[in-house]
Amino acid sequence: MSNDQPTPGQPPEDDPFLKKPQGPPSSGSPYGEGTPPPSAPPPGAGGPYDGGGGAGGGGAQGGGPYGGGGPYGGGGGPYGGGGGGPYGGTGGPYGGYGGSDPLAGMPPLAPSGKRILARVIDWFIIFVPLAVIGIPFDIYQKVSGDSDDLGDVWQASSGGQWLFQLISIVAYVGYDTLMTKRNGQTLGKRLMGLRVAMLNDGSVPPTNASLVRALVLWLPTLICCACLWPLLLLILILVDKPYKQGLHDKAARTVVVSTTQ
Repeated sequence: MSNDQPTPGQPPEDDPFLKKPQGPPSSGSPYGEGTPPPSAPPPGAGGPYDGGGGAGGGGAQGGGPYGGGGPYGGGGGPYGGGGGGPYGGTGGPYGGYGGSDPLAGMPPLAPSGKRILARVIDWFIIFVPLAVIGIPFDIYQKVSGDSDDLGDVWQASSGGQWLFQLISIVAYVGYDTLMTKRNGQTLGKRLMGLRVAMLNDGSVPPTNASLVRALVLWLPTLICCACLWPLLLLILILVDKPYKQGLHDKAARTVVVSTTQ
Protein backbone atom coordinates (compact mmCIF):
# COMPACT_ATOMS: atom_id res chain seq x y z
CA MET A 1 0.00 0.00 0.00
CA SER A 2 1.48 3.29 -1.03
CA ASN A 3 1.60 6.22 1.33
CA ASP A 4 0.93 9.65 -0.06
CA GLN A 5 3.77 11.91 0.87
CA PRO A 6 3.08 15.60 1.46
CA THR A 7 4.44 18.12 -0.99
CA PRO A 8 5.89 21.47 -0.06
CA GLY A 9 3.47 24.32 -0.04
CA GLN A 10 2.89 27.76 1.38
CA PRO A 11 -0.37 27.58 3.37
CA PRO A 12 -2.28 30.67 4.43
CA GLU A 13 -1.61 31.80 7.97
CA ASP A 14 -5.17 32.41 9.19
CA ASP A 15 -5.81 28.77 10.07
CA PRO A 16 -4.49 27.69 13.49
CA PHE A 17 -4.40 24.03 12.44
CA LEU A 18 -2.12 24.41 9.43
CA LYS A 19 1.18 22.65 9.38
CA LYS A 20 3.78 24.89 10.90
CA PRO A 21 7.27 24.38 9.46
CA GLN A 22 10.04 25.37 11.78
CA GLY A 23 12.70 27.43 10.09
CA PRO A 24 15.76 29.11 11.56
CA PRO A 25 15.22 31.45 14.54
CA SER A 26 13.65 34.71 13.41
CA SER A 27 16.29 36.75 15.22
CA GLY A 28 18.86 35.45 12.78
CA SER A 29 21.15 34.25 15.54
CA PRO A 30 21.19 30.67 16.85
CA TYR A 31 22.73 31.95 20.07
CA GLY A 32 19.72 33.93 21.21
CA GLU A 33 18.46 37.44 20.65
CA GLY A 34 21.04 40.13 21.06
CA THR A 35 23.92 37.65 21.29
CA PRO A 36 26.44 37.97 18.46
CA PRO A 37 27.76 34.77 16.92
CA PRO A 38 31.36 33.84 17.61
CA SER A 39 33.86 35.30 15.26
CA ALA A 40 34.86 33.16 12.30
CA PRO A 41 38.30 31.54 12.41
CA PRO A 42 40.97 33.02 10.17
CA PRO A 43 41.47 31.51 6.73
CA GLY A 44 43.35 28.28 6.90
CA ALA A 45 42.52 27.67 10.54
CA GLY A 46 38.98 26.27 10.16
CA GLY A 47 37.58 24.01 12.83
CA PRO A 48 39.44 21.77 15.22
CA TYR A 49 38.42 18.65 13.31
CA ASP A 50 39.41 19.82 9.88
CA GLY A 51 36.28 19.56 7.70
CA GLY A 52 37.67 21.11 4.55
CA GLY A 53 38.66 24.41 6.12
CA GLY A 54 40.46 23.25 9.28
CA ALA A 55 44.08 23.57 10.09
CA GLY A 56 46.10 21.86 7.47
CA GLY A 57 42.95 21.04 5.55
CA GLY A 58 43.68 23.46 2.78
CA GLY A 59 41.24 26.21 1.85
CA ALA A 60 38.72 28.27 3.72
CA GLN A 61 35.52 26.59 2.57
CA GLY A 62 33.46 24.69 5.06
CA GLY A 63 33.80 26.88 8.11
CA GLY A 64 32.12 24.53 10.61
CA PRO A 65 34.12 22.60 13.18
CA TYR A 66 33.26 19.36 11.34
CA GLY A 67 33.46 20.74 7.85
CA GLY A 68 30.70 21.66 5.45
CA GLY A 69 28.38 24.59 5.86
CA GLY A 70 26.71 23.65 9.14
CA PRO A 71 28.49 22.79 12.35
CA TYR A 72 28.25 19.05 11.54
CA GLY A 73 28.78 19.25 7.84
CA GLY A 74 26.32 19.55 5.03
CA GLY A 75 24.95 22.77 3.76
CA GLY A 76 22.57 24.62 6.02
CA GLY A 77 21.11 22.53 8.82
CA PRO A 78 23.32 21.69 11.75
CA TYR A 79 23.04 17.99 10.86
CA GLY A 80 23.64 18.42 7.18
CA GLY A 81 21.03 18.45 4.48
CA GLY A 82 19.75 21.09 2.18
CA GLY A 83 19.42 24.24 4.14
CA GLY A 84 17.21 26.17 6.45
CA GLY A 85 15.67 23.73 8.92
CA PRO A 86 17.47 22.57 12.02
CA TYR A 87 17.80 19.08 10.49
CA GLY A 88 18.54 20.21 6.99
CA GLY A 89 15.98 20.16 4.24
CA THR A 90 14.25 23.24 2.93
CA GLY A 91 12.29 24.71 5.78
CA GLY A 92 10.58 22.23 8.09
CA PRO A 93 12.34 20.38 10.85
CA TYR A 94 12.69 17.31 8.60
CA GLY A 95 12.99 19.06 5.28
CA GLY A 96 9.69 20.86 4.73
CA TYR A 97 6.57 18.65 4.75
CA GLY A 98 8.07 15.62 3.04
CA GLY A 99 11.23 14.86 4.94
CA SER A 100 12.14 11.83 6.97
CA ASP A 101 9.32 12.56 9.42
CA PRO A 102 6.14 12.92 7.32
CA LEU A 103 4.09 14.08 10.32
CA ALA A 104 6.39 16.97 11.22
CA GLY A 105 4.51 20.22 11.67
CA MET A 106 1.09 18.53 11.61
CA PRO A 107 -1.51 18.60 14.37
CA PRO A 108 -1.92 15.20 16.04
CA LEU A 109 -3.81 12.66 13.99
CA ALA A 110 -7.36 11.94 15.16
CA PRO A 111 -7.89 8.90 17.41
CA SER A 112 -9.71 6.13 15.56
CA GLY A 113 -12.38 5.83 18.26
CA LYS A 114 -13.34 9.49 17.91
CA ARG A 115 -13.48 9.15 14.15
CA ILE A 116 -15.93 6.28 14.47
CA LEU A 117 -18.14 8.21 16.89
CA ALA A 118 -18.10 11.28 14.66
CA ARG A 119 -19.17 9.19 11.66
CA VAL A 120 -22.02 7.58 13.61
CA ILE A 121 -23.24 11.03 14.70
CA ASP A 122 -23.17 12.32 11.13
CA TRP A 123 -25.01 9.24 9.90
CA PHE A 124 -27.83 9.76 12.40
CA ILE A 125 -28.04 13.47 11.62
CA ILE A 126 -28.91 12.60 8.01
CA PHE A 127 -30.77 9.33 8.67
CA VAL A 128 -33.44 10.76 10.97
CA PRO A 129 -34.88 13.32 8.53
CA LEU A 130 -34.52 10.85 5.65
CA ALA A 131 -36.53 8.31 7.63
CA VAL A 132 -39.36 10.83 7.86
CA ILE A 133 -39.06 11.82 4.19
CA GLY A 134 -39.20 8.14 3.18
CA ILE A 135 -42.74 7.64 4.47
CA PRO A 136 -44.47 9.18 1.42
CA PHE A 137 -42.28 7.04 -0.86
CA ASP A 138 -43.68 3.82 0.66
CA ILE A 139 -40.22 2.50 1.45
CA TYR A 140 -41.61 0.90 4.62
CA GLN A 141 -44.59 -0.71 2.90
CA LYS A 142 -44.86 -4.39 3.81
CA VAL A 143 -46.11 -6.96 1.37
CA SER A 144 -49.29 -8.68 2.53
CA GLY A 145 -52.15 -10.46 0.88
CA ASP A 146 -52.24 -12.81 -2.04
CA SER A 147 -49.87 -13.08 -4.99
CA ASP A 148 -52.00 -10.81 -7.16
CA ASP A 149 -51.13 -7.87 -4.92
CA LEU A 150 -47.38 -8.62 -4.94
CA GLY A 151 -46.76 -7.14 -8.39
CA ASP A 152 -48.73 -4.00 -7.59
CA VAL A 153 -46.80 -3.45 -4.37
CA TRP A 154 -43.43 -4.07 -6.10
CA GLN A 155 -44.22 -1.67 -8.95
CA ALA A 156 -45.49 1.00 -6.57
CA SER A 157 -42.55 0.78 -4.21
CA SER A 158 -39.71 0.26 -6.70
CA GLY A 159 -40.12 3.69 -8.31
CA GLY A 160 -40.35 5.34 -4.91
CA GLN A 161 -37.31 3.46 -3.68
CA TRP A 162 -35.21 4.60 -6.63
CA LEU A 163 -36.21 8.21 -6.03
CA PHE A 164 -35.61 7.88 -2.31
CA GLN A 165 -32.17 6.38 -2.94
CA LEU A 166 -31.29 9.35 -5.14
CA ILE A 167 -32.44 11.74 -2.42
CA SER A 168 -30.34 9.83 0.11
CA ILE A 169 -27.22 10.08 -2.06
CA VAL A 170 -27.69 13.82 -2.52
CA ALA A 171 -28.29 14.27 1.22
CA TYR A 172 -25.25 12.33 2.46
CA VAL A 173 -22.81 13.47 -0.23
CA GLY A 174 -24.04 17.06 -0.13
CA TYR A 175 -23.87 17.26 3.66
CA ASP A 176 -20.34 15.89 3.83
CA THR A 177 -19.11 18.05 0.93
CA LEU A 178 -20.57 21.34 2.15
CA MET A 179 -19.51 20.90 5.76
CA THR A 180 -15.99 19.73 4.89
CA LYS A 181 -15.24 22.52 2.42
CA ARG A 182 -16.56 25.15 4.84
CA ASN A 183 -14.20 24.52 7.74
CA GLY A 184 -13.16 20.86 7.56
CA GLN A 185 -15.72 19.81 10.17
CA THR A 186 -19.02 18.00 9.97
CA LEU A 187 -21.22 18.29 13.05
CA GLY A 188 -19.95 14.94 14.31
CA LYS A 189 -16.32 15.95 13.89
CA ARG A 190 -16.94 19.26 15.62
CA LEU A 191 -18.44 17.47 18.63
CA MET A 192 -15.48 15.07 18.72
CA GLY A 193 -12.86 17.81 18.28
CA LEU A 194 -11.71 16.61 14.86
CA ARG A 195 -11.08 18.19 11.50
CA VAL A 196 -10.40 17.16 7.90
CA ALA A 197 -7.23 18.72 6.49
CA MET A 198 -5.30 18.57 3.24
CA LEU A 199 -2.28 16.34 3.57
CA ASN A 200 0.15 18.67 1.80
CA ASP A 201 -0.32 21.77 3.95
CA GLY A 202 -3.04 21.19 6.53
CA SER A 203 -5.51 23.60 4.95
CA VAL A 204 -9.29 23.19 4.72
CA PRO A 205 -10.11 20.93 1.74
CA PRO A 206 -11.40 22.82 -1.32
CA THR A 207 -14.66 21.94 -3.03
CA ASN A 208 -13.23 19.35 -5.44
CA ALA A 209 -11.34 17.47 -2.72
CA SER A 210 -14.37 17.59 -0.40
CA LEU A 211 -16.63 16.24 -3.15
CA VAL A 212 -14.26 13.40 -4.09
CA ARG A 213 -13.92 12.45 -0.44
CA ALA A 214 -17.69 12.40 0.08
CA LEU A 215 -18.36 10.39 -3.10
CA VAL A 216 -15.84 7.68 -2.23
CA LEU A 217 -17.14 7.60 1.33
CA TRP A 218 -20.88 7.37 0.65
CA LEU A 219 -21.64 6.14 -2.87
CA PRO A 220 -20.64 2.47 -2.40
CA THR A 221 -22.36 2.46 1.00
CA LEU A 222 -25.66 3.75 -0.36
CA ILE A 223 -25.71 1.83 -3.65
CA CYS A 224 -24.43 -1.68 -3.04
CA CYS A 225 -22.21 -2.25 0.00
CA ALA A 226 -23.99 -0.87 3.05
CA CYS A 227 -22.04 -3.08 5.47
CA LEU A 228 -18.86 -4.11 3.66
CA TRP A 229 -17.75 -0.65 2.51
CA PRO A 230 -17.80 1.06 5.93
CA LEU A 231 -16.03 -1.97 7.38
CA LEU A 232 -13.34 -1.81 4.70
CA LEU A 233 -12.80 1.91 5.33
CA LEU A 234 -12.51 1.29 9.05
CA ILE A 235 -9.95 -1.49 8.61
CA LEU A 236 -7.81 0.71 6.35
CA ILE A 237 -7.95 3.58 8.82
CA LEU A 238 -6.78 1.27 11.60
CA VAL A 239 -3.89 -0.28 9.67
CA ASP A 240 -2.72 2.55 7.41
CA LYS A 241 0.68 4.07 8.19
CA PRO A 242 1.57 6.78 8.88
CA TYR A 243 -1.52 8.90 8.15
CA LYS A 244 -4.45 6.60 9.14
CA GLN A 245 -6.16 7.20 5.80
CA GLY A 246 -9.20 5.41 4.49
CA LEU A 247 -9.76 5.10 0.75
CA HIS A 248 -11.78 8.33 0.82
CA ASP A 249 -8.82 10.12 2.42
CA LYS A 250 -6.38 8.72 -0.12
CA ALA A 251 -8.63 9.71 -3.02
CA ALA A 252 -8.90 13.29 -1.77
CA ARG A 253 -5.36 13.44 -0.29
CA THR A 254 -6.69 14.38 3.14
CA VAL A 255 -6.10 13.40 6.75
CA VAL A 256 -8.22 13.74 9.87
CA VAL A 257 -6.53 15.57 12.74
CA SER A 258 -7.43 16.70 16.25
CA THR A 259 -8.33 20.32 16.89
CA THR A 260 -7.25 20.12 20.50
CA GLN A 261 -3.81 19.28 21.78
